[in-house]
Amino acid sequence: MDFQLSDDQRALRSGMRDLLGAVFGRERLRAAVERGGGVDRALWRELGAAGFFALRLPEEAGGVGLGLPEAVLLFEEAGRALLPGPLVATHLAAGAVKGAAEGEAVVTVAEGAGRPVADLGGADAVLVGGEVLTGERLAAFVAGAVPVRSMDPLTPLHRAQGRSAGAGASEAYPGALRREGALLTAAEQLGSAARTTEMAVQHAGAREQFGSLIGSFQAVKHLCADMLARTEPARSAVYAAALTGDPVEIAAAKLLADEAAVRNARDCLQIHGGMGFTWEADVHLHLKRAWLRAARWLTAAEAEEVLAADLGPVRLPHGSSAAPGRRPDEAGGGA
Repeated sequence: MDFQLSDDQRALRSGMRDLLGAVFGRERLRAAVERGGGVDRALWRELGAAGFFALRLPEEAGGVGLGLPEAVLLFEEAGRALLPGPLVATHLAAGAVKGAAEGEAVVTVAEGAGRPVADLGGADAVLVGGEVLTGERLAAFVAGAVPVRSMDPLTPLHRAQGRSAGAGASEAYPGALRREGALLTAAEQLGSAARTTEMAVQHAGAREQFGSLIGSFQAVKHLCADMLARTEPARSAVYAAALTGDPVEIAAAKLLADEAAVRNARDCLQIHGGMGFTWEADVHLHLKRAWLRAARWLTAAEAEEVLAADLGPVRLPHGSSAAPGRRPDEAGGGA
């Protein structure tokens, strides 16, 4: 069985990278940072026209008719570009919320479990559990939300009050919606991890210290190698989960991609040295977004619970007198 990307999939990924380079280059990224984030409606419509949100809708419904593996490729490119806005929620709402597929409507999600809601101020609809809030219900929901400080300057946050705040995320979004949201977020994390690896290697190949390129120093080589060693297993996990749609594989993919995005951004900062911590550099933006995404849809603790549950009950060796929760060597008294 061949798990390599097809020519069409490679062309799709390349086309999205070219599009984002044209419509959301570094100047537009920094402009978004300076205005405090939020959704750029013109950019949203361009994404809609390119089929970003309608990718998985059937052609007879006005979509592109592709699947989750292709969606993962597009979200990976969005992660590379640090594209802001509730991309995952709007993509998932295509076909259910009028205008979402075309990029005319912005849809965000209230995940519950006390988690803040991203981009609420500019949203036309909010997914709350199994409901879609629009119109007066949306206005009432927004009126009851409180702005909170966001670590990511590109993602404004609100703390929701009332019914959406108390429910756990697994209770509010059971089934496919939550799994797909987690997987697409993992794909964004993968894109960010790959991009920070490239940034680190590029800087190491250009920056000189003590008369030598810093990329020639063993410690820097190890950091770059570690970044690649985190990115590629995460890539395999995300691509495999997109093919199977298996909840356990999605949990593993989210766990690996979150770790790769966060740790790679930190190592990229380390390689850039003092300049990496400056506001003018883009490295800190990847780290802040990675932290934020790691808390969305499926956290590390939740993913670990899914993986642990899949292992099944602990089976003690035959004849052991160990009580539940104790290792066999701890049962039966002292030495």
